[in-house]
Amino acid sequence: MPAIIKEVNMSVKWGVLGTANIAWGCTIPGMKMARNCELYAIAGRSEDKVNKFKEEFGFKKAYVGYENLVADPEVQAIYIPLTNDLHKEWVIRSLKAGKNVICEKPLALNADEAREMFAAAKDNNVYLMEAYAYQHSPYVASLKEDIASGIIGDVDYIETEFVGQELLNDFRLHKEMGGGAVYDLGCYCTTMIMSVTDSEPETIRGVAEFNENGVDIYASVYTIFKNGVRASFNVGMIFPPGSYGRKDRLFVHGTRGSIDSAVEYNQAGELTYTITVDGQKTVRTVTAGQNYMLECEQMGRCIENGEKPHVTPEFSIKNAEYLDMILKAIGYTK
Repeated sequence: MPAIIKEVNMSVKWGVLGTANIAWGCTIPGMKMARNCELYAIAGRSEDKVNKFKEEFGFKKAYVGYENLVADPEVQAIYIPLTNDLHKEWVIRSLKAGKNVICEKPLALNADEAREMFAAAKDNNVYLMEAYAYQHSPYVASLKEDIASGIIGDVDYIETEFVGQELLNDFRLHKEMGGGAVYDLGCYCTTMIMSVTDSEPETIRGVAEFNENGVDIYASVYTIFKNGVRASFNVGMIFPPGSYGRKDRLFVHGTRGSIDSAVEYNQAGELTYTITVDGQKTVRTVTAGQNYMLECEQMGRCIENGEKPHVTPEFSIKNAEYLDMILKAIGYTK
């Protein structure tokens, strides 16, 4: 008998804690598309900015400063796009106020912080989910299903890449704010690798280029997992401004074949990847919606129906541990 999916009829009232570019260009437009999401409140440090967000997106309330939004009894869930160094403080304050939280990646600056944040969620009986919007995509789900089906045999090697433009005057260039290519882009690569292999890192080797602030602007990392799977990834913020902006790649090799994808992380639309088995190529096409919409809708179902977060606490903590090991391997000092 097919599973019955309970429809969500009630909109969750959301507050957005911060006026970052990713909120403006990606997450809030996704929220507006979501069937179970009400844009209720926006908060930021600049009155001009919060009023601009309120006018553009139709928030009912605008707060200068974060405290009043967290204290607003009408707010059921909060999205946090603050700089990495502020995640722990405002995630925990929001959770203790009884709010469900989606926090931008990377959730924490280390695994201990991640454990503390998820413990606060458990103690206050609310949800906390790390914002890997791409993990909600039907495209990624299809990739995982094909790999799990054994169509390419047992996975033995994974390669992925995420390289973008050089940044100017950005928080990602400052160590005290949790900057760097591994934190900002490498976390996409590590979560994708961990989605494909169910194992723990055993050996990690890495090299990196650092800027004058001691922040990695490019890194190349190689991992051997305990189950024998090998994985490598390259991340960087090095392309000249104004040049073609991205280089994304995923390649998964197995004992019978391989899967190859050049789709950029977090894309929507008609997306394809190629499966090669015994020399025969099959192109798989998947229709994917706006990932940030899917992410917010999923949190809404968690709140209303008790659905399990798609990006689980266990997954986020394991990824934070992996990132800790990588940063140590490349010589990133905190």
